[in-house]
Amino acid sequence: MASAAIKRTAKDGAAERLILERFLPYRLSILSNRVSRAIAKRYAKTFGLSIPEWRIIAVLGRKPGLTAKEIVEGTEMDKVAVSRAVAKLVSAKRVAALIDSADARRQTLTLTAHGESVHARIAPIALESERRLLATLDAHERATFDALVDRLLDAARLL
Repeated sequence: MASAAIKRTAKDGAAERLILERFLPYRLSILSNRVSRAIAKRYAKTFGLSIPEWRIIAVLGRKPGLTAKEIVEGTEMDKVAVSRAVAKLVSAKRVAALIDSADARRQTLTLTAHGESVHARIAPIALESERRLLATLDAHERATFDALVDRLLDAARLL
């Protein structure tokens, strides 16, 4: 069965064209960007955080002591974006970078008290935004959606 993103342009089906607006990676990117920007507007105004900065605070709020490299690997964010965001968060005293005694090139990152406070105030905003978005789906649709996203994430690892 042909994807909705492919259009046959000849009767024999020899030529195919990609219809970007129906292409799954593009649609997922648009959805992710819209949701991220909507949430980001709320915390950027109040806390002066970029999307990468907020994501790092969220990750460290759950898993303190990670390195920037581990954050990159775990979130699949851009290495340069993470590096810049970490530098800003350290400068703003929201994150502490501690040099590993066994390897001076390695720094572990933890939220400072200020970072913990920001995390505690932003997390409810993010969760409420998620609740509002998912409210468009009933319970069965949400469960199906979660299962499908999990399957697609697993399949994407094999690409």
